Amino acid sequence: MKIKSKAINLVCAILIISIHLTANAQNENLANAVKKELQRSMTELKKEQIPPYFISYYITETESNQITASFGKIETNMESKFRLLDIDLRVGSYNFDNKHIVRGSTNFGSSGMPSINIPLNDDEAAIRNLIWTATDKAYKSAIESYEKALSNQAVKIAEEDTSSDFSKETPSQFSEPFIHKYYPNNIDKNAAAPFMVDTAKWSGILRRLSGKFNNYKWLYEGTVSFTAGVRNKFYTNSEGTELKFPETYARVFVSVKTKADDGMSLPLHKSYFAFKCEDLPDEAAITKDIDEMLVLLNSLRSAPLATTFSGPAILSGEASGVFFHEIFGHRVEGHREKDPTSSQTFKNSIGTRILPDFMSVVFDPTCKKLRNTELSGYYQFDDEGVKGQKVVSVKNGIFEKFLMSRCPIEGFPHSNGHGRKQAGYNPVTRQSNLIVESSKTVNTTELKKMLVDEAKKQNKEYGLYFEKVSGGFTFTTRYIPNSFNVTPLVVYKIYVDGRPDELVRGVDLIGTPLSTFANILAADDNIETFNGICGAESGGVPVSASSPSILVSTIEVQKKVKSQAKLPILPAP
Repeated sequence: MKIKSKAINLVCAILIISIHLTANAQNENLANAVKKELQRSMTELKKEQIPPYFISYYITETESNQITASFGKIETNMESKFRLLDIDLRVGSYNFDNKHIVRGSTNFGSSGMPSINIPLNDDEAAIRNLIWTATDKAYKSAIESYEKALSNQAVKIAEEDTSSDFSKETPSQFSEPFIHKYYPNNIDKNAAAPFMVDTAKWSGILRRLSGKFNNYKWLYEGTVSFTAGVRNKFYTNSEGTELKFPETYARVFVSVKTKADDGMSLPLHKSYFAFKCEDLPDEAAITKDIDEMLVLLNSLRSAPLATTFSGPAILSGEASGVFFHEIFGHRVEGHREKDPTSSQTFKNSIGTRILPDFMSVVFDPTCKKLRNTELSGYYQFDDEGVKGQKVVSVKNGIFEKFLMSRCPIEGFPHSNGHGRKQAGYNPVTRQSNLIVESSKTVNTTELKKMLVDEAKKQNKEYGLYFEKVSGGFTFTTRYIPNSFNVTPLVVYKIYVDGRPDELVRGVDLIGTPLSTFANILAADDNIETFNGICGAESGGVPVSASSPSILVSTIEVQKKVKSQAKLPILPAP
């Protein structure tokens, strides 16, 4: 029996090695097809009256699983695999090209780029044929856009920012083997695999976790979802950059929702992120979190409505991270400084103080883990082939740098590795891992005492504590007042007379950036991280925001929109 078992294991090992060799050979065939067509396109199109000066081909091969369970039953169990090719083709010159902003247009940096689905099997002839037709279409579109940009420049006033349209960057070469998913239910569980996805295991976990919702008749919605996948990326351009590397991700997301008697919807969410499925929290840890969520959600049902308020508040580390992501991060994405419709909040702020002298803000895509928490905004190279770089945007309160893609702005001629996109979109400057740092901290107890003291100073009955938020949005154009709105889920009143903290509901956190920054008084010594997906003009990209809790002297809340629909007529079955 032992000899037979070893023989079986040997066969499995040989099988896996064979799979690796075949996959790697196929990947090389794919890369060769793309490189050949890139060389041919550049050579032949140079004969045209307006030739391209730059072409890049970017292949994203995605293998993913998604499982969703609700009230103890599996609702979705999907597996997908596809390859998408994105083409960036530029005519003109680095100084002025077809991507030049057309003033009066409303889609600066927001349109999708030419992209096509390509075969999963590496048929070189088929792949090259698809690239050929897509490149032809991209070239003709580029010529049309270039001519529009030239005409627009001729009839408009002189531009404020005369920097180039595309930066010159040093070509990079980097290669890591592509990896693929393995399923323990199909292949020997003892075999080594780079990315394991045990769908049977996770289906069982999700059924059990979501089955807990059946015990709460007042719960309207309750889902637990699991997503995991590999994105194998191949990027090459006419400048000589060639990159090949994999990215992996695994997420669990818990979402529950009920309603108060007055019709207000009350959601709570909890998310978990890791680069490998086995590094996600175990079932017991998630079960404990769900139990706590349901107790809190039940308390929210009977919590009093908060009123409009302007006064001191503490934002938890998670809430503060989202707060900085929304009201600061989007305003230092460099490409917005070139857009004449943008508010350009910090355009003239280089070298000036915008935060207290004890605070710094860093964006670091090279940081994979912070205080034992994995950061979803980690990457090696951005989506323009530039190596990810740590950017100290604010140092000791002084604003120093914008985040940059290959779209230069005055004073910042080069990328710092923050040109990002979802497959199928044009890359623009986007955030990565935002980290708020404080050189002067107090413990959490002392920060709460400072909140009470500040409320007394302002003759307020209470201050607010924002514990959990679900996200938010901000406006950065000149056509709309430059405000922000962060959506709190859990808010407490902290009374100055010593009464117990009171859970309240029904408010949104609002304000304007510069005045809010000026009101930050202190930070605690406990860093919390919010991992999520940020949606903007270049699609959804994974990001994280890490921050200590902060005390703000004055913050404003307004009443949240509330449903006018009656509660269900019949009780839950």
